[in-house]
Amino acid sequence: MSYIVKSKAMNIENSIIIEIEQLKKLINYHNYRYYVLDSPEISDAEYDVLMQQLKKLEEEHPELVTPDSPTQRVGAAPLTAFTTIEHRIPLLSLGNVFSDDEFLAWYQRIVNLAGKRKYQFVCELKIDGLAVALTYDNGRLVRGATRGDGFHGEDITQNLKTIRSIPLKLPENAPDIIDVRGEVYLPKTGFRRINEEREEEGLPLFANPRNAAAGSLRQLDPRITARRPLDAFFYALGDFRNGTQPATHWEVLQLFQSLGFKTNPNNALCDTIEEVRLFYNKWKDARETLPYEIDGVVIKINSIDLQQELGNVAHEPRWAVAYKFPAVQGTTRLISIGINVGRTGTLNPYAILEPVSIGGVRIERATLHNEDYIKGKDIREGDVVIVQRAGDVIPQIVGPIVSRRTGKEKVFTMPARCPVCNSEAIRITDEAVWRCTNAACPEQARQRLKHFASRDAMDIEGIGEQLSAILFDAGLVHDVADIYYLNKEKLLTLERIGEKSAEKILLSIEKSKDRPVARLIYALGIFHVGAEVAASLAKYFDSIDILSQKSREELLTIPMVGPKIAESITAFFRQEGNRNIIEKLRKAGVRLQDEIPVRQEKLPLTGREFVLTGKLQHFTRHEAEEKIKALGGAVGSDITRKTTDVIVGADPGSKLERARTLGARILKEDDLLQLVQVQQ
Repeated sequence: MSYIVKSKAMNIENSIIIEIEQLKKLINYHNYRYYVLDSPEISDAEYDVLMQQLKKLEEEHPELVTPDSPTQRVGAAPLTAFTTIEHRIPLLSLGNVFSDDEFLAWYQRIVNLAGKRKYQFVCELKIDGLAVALTYDNGRLVRGATRGDGFHGEDITQNLKTIRSIPLKLPENAPDIIDVRGEVYLPKTGFRRINEEREEEGLPLFANPRNAAAGSLRQLDPRITARRPLDAFFYALGDFRNGTQPATHWEVLQLFQSLGFKTNPNNALCDTIEEVRLFYNKWKDARETLPYEIDGVVIKINSIDLQQELGNVAHEPRWAVAYKFPAVQGTTRLISIGINVGRTGTLNPYAILEPVSIGGVRIERATLHNEDYIKGKDIREGDVVIVQRAGDVIPQIVGPIVSRRTGKEKVFTMPARCPVCNSEAIRITDEAVWRCTNAACPEQARQRLKHFASRDAMDIEGIGEQLSAILFDAGLVHDVADIYYLNKEKLLTLERIGEKSAEKILLSIEKSKDRPVARLIYALGIFHVGAEVAASLAKYFDSIDILSQKSREELLTIPMVGPKIAESITAFFRQEGNRNIIEKLRKAGVRLQDEIPVRQEKLPLTGREFVLTGKLQHFTRHEAEEKIKALGGAVGSDITRKTTDVIVGADPGSKLERARTLGARILKEDDLLQLVQVQQ
């Protein structure tokens, strides 16, 4: 199969359009194979070639960029606020049951209302995430929103576009309008990684994957959302126009699959209430085997006619219910409290427990977060404690059982010295963590090396926690820049490293030299600078050299950079050892500056800000906004003094009067059509 798309069309302009459409179709296909089916057909390198082709063509022909292009998943500027939208069909919440008796009582109510007949049920795992609704108009994603109160939600379209398993464009057989509901979630591995980073940076931890997913989707900058490994499953149909209406919920799920949406492979069609109970009990015991969190099973009547017959009570459907799992908790004795040393010198307490089985998993350690957490819950060494895994990847101590104290328990105090290098440990005012003061602490160096090579940093395959420690202990690496001075001979001196392993590691090291500057800034491990802050810095300072010369005051002008972060960055680059690392990276050929994009010619609507009001006849609201943006114009949601033009459709409302008051130019939809046609 060839991955370099070439059009043979005679007309040059048509040739470019055809080539772009072929590329988009091919990239969307491979996104579907990778992110939905988990069955890729091409390598990452081949995929990158396709994306670079499309980006190049779109840069040369910005008028051909469309909202459904794969390049537009992370292309919008940060928002100042989310707008509120109204759901055409409300997103109802589910009633809950917590025991077999309550579930059978729900079923009996169905029988009482609908009579004794044969019922089919669809069982779905209840994902612990955030409910969203996607609206497609003529096959294109035009809006994505949160559930909100069920009737009104927040418009988070740009953030949802960053999730690769969400299609931007549907196949040609899609209905004219379709509203698809689902759950956005954060896999367990992603949740653990984000919390580890936040703990290192002294930021509050997310309580659970649902909390992390919600926080990610409510970022005003979609580029931040894009850095978090969100995924989605879809399970409900809202608005549906000009298509064959499915007769059952199971057919709805099959329709979703045919349109490219990701549905949960564990969904089941059950013919009897006994099969439903077996499904529930199976996943109650097997929930820990899943790569994402679930907190129960959703049971739905399969027949859509019967769903409509049963109707709703208050804001809950009578035809569906969430059968929740019991919380996964256990009790055991906390033997002692240990300390881990992080890459920035943080001293992180953890609980060493008498082994206990919780949800089929053997637990011997649990997180204690920091000193304030331990004191706030009055957790003591020797306590019998409640340990919880429900809704959390890392087991945590809920609290002690005070009534079971014997008087032999010991109040814990943070150590005054680092447990690794014995250097002084201090707690800085306004911070929740203690830190080792020794920059040369061996454990910090090992952790920095592991962080530098991690996936979100320089992404050097093969250099994980174990090899990082081995390289450091063997004296082959003293700082992160030394990675680029390794060779096969040095690697072959290590145990369990053969010729092929060494070659693979060296190839990955070589590839990492060309990572974007944002990755390098994050990889350097500057205190308080996480992946999101690094991305913001790289946007404004496209080279390490420029960043290193900025003053505290200049840094404070950058979004997401506060006094602590600014001071940390300037302090980092003041240290001679850190400047030496930068020079070693430069000599090794590591990229220290992003390529400066070629400036495009000034577009015809550059400098003008538009607001649309009223109903449009020739465009959807989203299409009109994208047309304006493609021509260089900005689009606002409210009339302000910055507004230069207002496009007025039918029933414009109060915005028209405000536009006149502020002296904005009033245009009709025909004027917009003329603007667009003149530029085509």
